[in-house]
Amino acid sequence: MSPARPPEGAHSLSEGQARSAKGAPVSHDVIVIGARCAGSPTAMLLARAGHKVLCVDSATFPSDTLSTHLIHPPGVAALARWGLLERLLATPCPPIDTYAFDFGPFALAGRPGTPESPVAYAPRRTVLDKLLVDAAVEAGAEVREGYTVERLVVDNGRVTGVVGSGKGGAPATEHARFVVGADGRQSIVARTVIPDEYHKRPPLCCAYYSYWSGLPMHGRFEAYVRPVRGFAVWPTQDDLTLVIGGWPFAQLADHKSDIEGELMKAFELAPSFAERIRGARRESRFFGAAVPNYFRKPWGPGWALVGDAGYNKDFITAQGIQDAFRDAELCATALDETLSERATYDDAMARYQRTRDNALPMYEFTCEFAKLEPPPPELQQLLLAMRGNQPAIDAFARVNAGVMSPAEFFSESHTAQIFAHAAAHA
Repeated sequence: MSPARPPEGAHSLSEGQARSAKGAPVSHDVIVIGARCAGSPTAMLLARAGHKVLCVDSATFPSDTLSTHLIHPPGVAALARWGLLERLLATPCPPIDTYAFDFGPFALAGRPGTPESPVAYAPRRTVLDKLLVDAAVEAGAEVREGYTVERLVVDNGRVTGVVGSGKGGAPATEHARFVVGADGRQSIVARTVIPDEYHKRPPLCCAYYSYWSGLPMHGRFEAYVRPVRGFAVWPTQDDLTLVIGGWPFAQLADHKSDIEGELMKAFELAPSFAERIRGARRESRFFGAAVPNYFRKPWGPGWALVGDAGYNKDFITAQGIQDAFRDAELCATALDETLSERATYDDAMARYQRTRDNALPMYEFTCEFAKLEPPPPELQQLLLAMRGNQPAIDAFARVNAGVMSPAEFFSESHTAQIFAHAAAHA
């Protein structure tokens, strides 16, 4: 898909060469560090609101990054709100309308979305990130690719800008009223301001993924849950399927020397899938990671954090992209309210933090799932009771898609309904 032509005055510079006519640093309302799934939407939304935004990234686009790149229905809904979904669909990208969970003795398959946003997509990051960068440019943000931020400028305890440069360029200072860190777990903003961290958990599992051909999915996301093993598969672009599998983090050293062998052993725990993948072809090397789990305070004097820089959890539930989209909207709204003097900075950003932290039930659900321990007896009973109850199965799929809160699904009233339905249809 050809990128839309930016409006007059919008521009994307590859090597950080933008300067005022006299060579002095340009003043900005907001500087966003990082131009992927959290940074570009933040820059785009602020620029659409009429603010002067500089967005920088050490990468150039299109480029890949470590990611399972699944966008659950809430993330798809965000793309639709921003007017970008049609661009994604033109790439093309196959829809995913069914989430299936194989627990060994039984399996459940449900619909993950809502009538307004019924399906998920899994575009490659080479496609998605370029689309988001182009949208930020079209909105009027200045985007500098291949730009390295060396340090932040801090004045009397307040972040007021960055010092950075493009490839081969001399370091220069850029000033802004606010600096947003959208630069991932190792965010230079977070490393500089050292925000409070809470609800911290260590890495819980490690996982490796690769791309396979000859493994058609027919619109299905499939997850296989076994004791101390788990793996999942879903379709992406170019007729490829992403296959990911892992084990508890404590076992990393035992299996790191033979990733493919260990994964193939795991696949044999689901014989029907093992037969399917034996007929497929691996088209890429393995990519892997193990990540910490945390909330960071996402704002302070002159600075803010979005995406993984401020909130991160294990990728076993693949929530990262839609979390980034959500935080981008929340943070951009708070900064717009501040810059437009509709709210104080403290009030607007505290509201951003409170709303973001409503994700705690999903965070805890993900951390428990990432342990790859057998489901406790009460959960096994609940899952068994769901068989034949399609509305309950659909609700379970929506929990895993981030559409329905685990707190609501596992509430006493909702689980009582599931058990009552099972008893009535026994």
